[in-house]
Amino acid sequence: MSPARQSGFTMIELMVTIAVVAILAALALPSFQASLRSNRVATTSNELLASLSLARTEAIRGLGPAGVCPSADGTSCATTTDWAAGWTVWREDRLAGGVVERTVVRYVQPKQRMVVTGPDAGVEFTTQGRLDGAAETFDVNPIDVATPARCVRVNPTGQARVSQGACA
Repeated sequence: MSPARQSGFTMIELMVTIAVVAILAALALPSFQASLRSNRVATTSNELLASLSLARTEAIRGLGPAGVCPSADGTSCATTTDWAAGWTVWREDRLAGGVVERTVVRYVQPKQRMVVTGPDAGVEFTTQGRLDGAAETFDVNPIDVATPARCVRVNPTGQARVSQGACA
């Protein structure tokens, strides 16, 4: 009787397989980083668009204006054009006795590795859903390269749209 034969990989086969996997990973990593960057830009611009839509909806259904403003702490608005530190969606509630109270509806966390620039005073919508003031634009870019950029525009009627490329 002959001894049972062992099956498995030899050390050389294992080393060749690891080398092939390492080469394929090195080739795929740059394109994967571009995909991650593009996904971060799309996510941030869509989250900004959703916040603007929520603020407009709150203004239309509420008893007072509503808006979006840059905020690092989630409780108060900041006067800055850097929106990557986060932003809040707020609405004004008119209470008894003529008291006006600003309520935070949603706080969006800071965006890592992103540059988001917009109006320093924020955006405010009237109870008719119109923008209180002129049209506004937001630039959304990754921090390390200029592309892929997105532009979020809010027209005077209150409608917000996202387009590819930087705002002109």
